[in-house]
This record gives sequence, C-alpha cells and structure tokens, in this order.
Amino acid sequence: MQHELLCVLYPVFIHCFMDLIAKGHLQEARAFFNTFREDHEMMHSRDLTKLEGVLSPSHLEEMEFAHTLRQSKVNIKICQYSYDLLMQYLHKTQSITMLGIINEHIDFQVSPGQPSSISDDAEAFSLVGSGQDAANLINQKEIHWGLLEDCLEDRLDKAGGLLSDSEKTEGEGKEGEIDENKKKSADGGKQGGPLKKLKKDKVVGGAGKAARGEGDKSTAAPRVKPELTLPTISTDVEHSILEDLRNRVQLNTSTLPSVSFYTFINTHNGLNCSSISHDGSLVAGGFSDSSLKVWDMAKLGRMGSSGENDSDGSNGGKRCYTLYRGHSGPVYSASFSPFGDFLLSSSSDSTIRLWSTKLNANVVCYKGHNYPVWDVQFSPLGHYFASASHDRTARIWSMDRIQPLRILAGHLSDVDCVEWHMNCNYVATGSSDKTVRLWDVQSGECIRIFIGHRSMILSLAMSPDGRYMASGDEDGSIMMFPMLDVSLLFSAILLAFSKSGNTNRLRSLKTLPTKSTPVYALRFSRRNLLFAAGALSTNV
Repeated sequence: MQHELLCVLYPVFIHCFMDLIAKGHLQEARAFFNTFREDHEMMHSRDLTKLEGVLSPSHLEEMEFAHTLRQSKVNIKICQYSYDLLMQYLHKTQSITMLGIINEHIDFQVSPGQPSSISDDAEAFSLVGSGQDAANLINQKEIHWGLLEDCLEDRLDKAGGLLSDSEKTEGEGKEGEIDENKKKSADGGKQGGPLKKLKKDKVVGGAGKAARGEGDKSTAAPRVKPELTLPTISTDVEHSILEDLRNRVQLNTSTLPSVSFYTFINTHNGLNCSSISHDGSLVAGGFSDSSLKVWDMAKLGRMGSSGENDSDGSNGGKRCYTLYRGHSGPVYSASFSPFGDFLLSSSSDSTIRLWSTKLNANVVCYKGHNYPVWDVQFSPLGHYFASASHDRTARIWSMDRIQPLRILAGHLSDVDCVEWHMNCNYVATGSSDKTVRLWDVQSGECIRIFIGHRSMILSLAMSPDGRYMASGDEDGSIMMFPMLDVSLLFSAILLAFSKSGNTNRLRSLKTLPTKSTPVYALRFSRRNLLFAAGALSTNV
C-alpha cells in the first residue's frame, strides 16, 4: 500500500510547487521544493532537474515541460483499499488543496484486490502528454506490421529454401575459422575529454527469416507493400545475401550462436559509441575528441599481435584503423549501411555525416537538427536513415538529399534512440519522456504511443518478422510490445533479436562474462553469428 500512495505523492508535490510559482510565492516555492525533493529523487531525478529551472510564473508558460505537466493528467493504478483510505484521510483532515490537485491532475484506475508493489505493474504510474484520451485516439490508428512483398526471404524460398544442417556442415566449419580470426582487440587510442553522455547501449535488431521449424515466424508474417521508393539491390549483393541466408545457423536452446566480441582498449573513457557492420567485417567507434575510427577485421587479423596496441601509428607509420575526421564535437552514434559501403555518424555539433568506407572520405554533411544528435540508424534496405536529437524531434532522411524528408515531432523531451521497422514503413523512437512512439514514415504521423518505462529509453529493437518491439531504459528494464497493441507483453539493457528468434517465451539461455568490458553494441549477422563490442574499463 505504501508504494501505491507514494505514486500519489509525486504529482501532488510537483503541482503544489508549480501552483506556488504561479501565484508568485517564489521563496516559499523554492523552500518547499528543496525540502521535499529528496523524497522523489530516486524515481524522478530528471524531471526534478528540469523543474528546478522554473523560477517565475512566466517560466511555467515558456518551459514546454512544465506547461505540459500542468495541462496533462497522471494515470495511477491503485487498489480499492488504498483508494478508500486515501479519500477518508483527505476528507477527515479537510485537505482541500490536495483534493483539488487530485481531482484536476490525477486519474485513478481503481482495481479490486490487495495492494501491490510498484514493481509488480509497469503501468502503475504514467504521465501522458495531451491527455490519455488523445493517446487512445492515436493508438486506434491502423498499422501493417508484416514484411515487404517479394523480400529476399521469399526469393530464397522460391529458389529452394534454406540448406539442411548436413548440407552446410562444411560452410559452418569455414565460418568457425573466420570467427576465430576475428577475436582480436581493437585499440581505441588515447582519447581526450570526458565521456559526456554514454546514452548508446544500442539495441541492434535484425531483419530476415526465422528458422524453419516450430520457431518459424517470418513465413507466417503477412506481406505489405512499401510506402517508400526502395533502392535497387545489385545482383552481386543480392547473391551474397542469399548465400548468407542459405547458410544461416538454425538457433535453438541447444544450439546457441557463436559469439565474436571486439574489445576497445586504451580508450581512456573516450569511446561514446560503437557499430558493427552486418557481416562483422568492419567495426566503428565514435569518440569524445570528435573522431570516428573504423577497423577492418581482416586487416587487423593479418597484422596479428604487432598491431594490437599500435593505434598511434608507431608501427612503421601505419595505423591499425582508418581515421575519419570532420565533426566538431563528440560523436554519439554510428551506423553501417546494410551492405557496409557507407557509414553514418552523428555528433553534438548537430550534424550527421555520411562516410564512404571504400573511399575513406566524408561524402555528405546533413544539417537540420538544432541541437546534439544522439542517434542515427540506416533503414534495413539502406538509402534512407533516421536520426534522433536533443531538440525533441526525430527526422527521416535519404542519402541523396541534404534536407530531411520528414520531421517527427511529438516527444516532450530528448529523442534518445531510433529504430526502423523491418518493412521500412515505420520508425520507432525512444525518449527521455519515458515513452516510445511509432511513426508512419509516409505521413509523418504518430500512430502508437507505448508507455510503461520509468526512465529514459536508451535502446530499441524490432523482431525479424516485424511483429514485436523491445525497448530498454536507463534503469536496465526491457519491455516488449506487440505492434498491433500498446499493452505490455513482457517486462524483463541490451538486447538483439536473432534472425531465427522465437518471441513466445523470453528467458535467459546463457550468460557470457566479459571481465571488465561493458557492452556497447550487439549485432546478429545474416548467418546468425553474434557480434559484440565494448571498451575495456578498469572501473567495472
């Protein structure tokens, strides 16, 4: 019961503070805020930091966050017993002010039964901007979650389908040799400057067909038409992808993926983000000194141990990485194109840069955001990409245009991460306002609002069949939502869907310790090999 009543206490606290500010009692409001702030610091520290800047009645109107709080209602789930006790106490003590705040700003969802712990229900407390009615109206919009018509998986079926386990024994042996050669450490070099914002515990989803058998989901997924003009895939690239799909390892509880982990050493807290190409051949790192570095695993393997700690060029003047410079601020995100020929990076300088991995040069600089860009992600088929920024917007871009195609506005705070749906018709965004939104790429409209998290959303992933979405937050919670419904499916921070993953049951299959290396990135290859990367840390 105590947990349920604490949920009531927080909105009463913030609205008492804002009411004092609105009436001009500035000193009393500041004393009240400082006295009771500590009670809510653990659960709502980011909100309190923003409200701390409200110093006059005009700030309530000018600051969008404060204005939204005053216009919105809080939904609180509470049992009948706790609700009755609360109302009896307020009426008995004649707490008219608190009753007024509760009536104006809180919607109680009273349920029968005994009081429950706050951890039992992810939606026990939720604040939805523009009101719950507006959110419900958005969530009624139609969505088509299936895969694209005539996708590569369909072509593979027409060409004869996946190889049997016996047919690809030889191929798997070769993959094992490659996997062993790739287990080398990538040197991050000596980097200056503190790690300003480690926001990117990236969730990297995969597109592709699920394994044949009980766990097969892609075959049953409906087919939809693309809303965007999709790029043409060259014949050589298509054949390469089909070959990977034919040799895909069938994963299950007894056959877990091979894991190749890349460790950045000597980064001196300068590594902000990491990205791995779809075939695992290239690894990129974004650093606080505004540099972007790319390691070619094949070249690194040939260099052997002599190149392991040689990122400063002391080995005969040769580096073990390719250095990309162009940003004027820390690099917060990097994303390889599906075929590895391009690399995107985003920075605190509010720009996004496109790099050619073949020319080792900056091709385009995209300007449109007004503040730091926290995340950027290529679409599953390339050409299009999405970005997320401190300016509370996400934007859709194409490689051949320097201006955004769509501006996705609606979040109440930073948009921290972005992820494409498998059919390229939708984009999901996670925000510091603790919500996840799904957007229609063609219209730019928000068609879903997912609530339940209690802290900023740091990572997103889509299931291979496009039916489910997983989100991870700053507290380490993972939640899974079905695309057709906004209700929480699973609540379990780093997750990647395998190409043959079964989402019917979520449970830990195996834990792989990394000594002192936090995991920055995960990537399932088209053959269901798992690649991961992180920076060696002495603080773990």
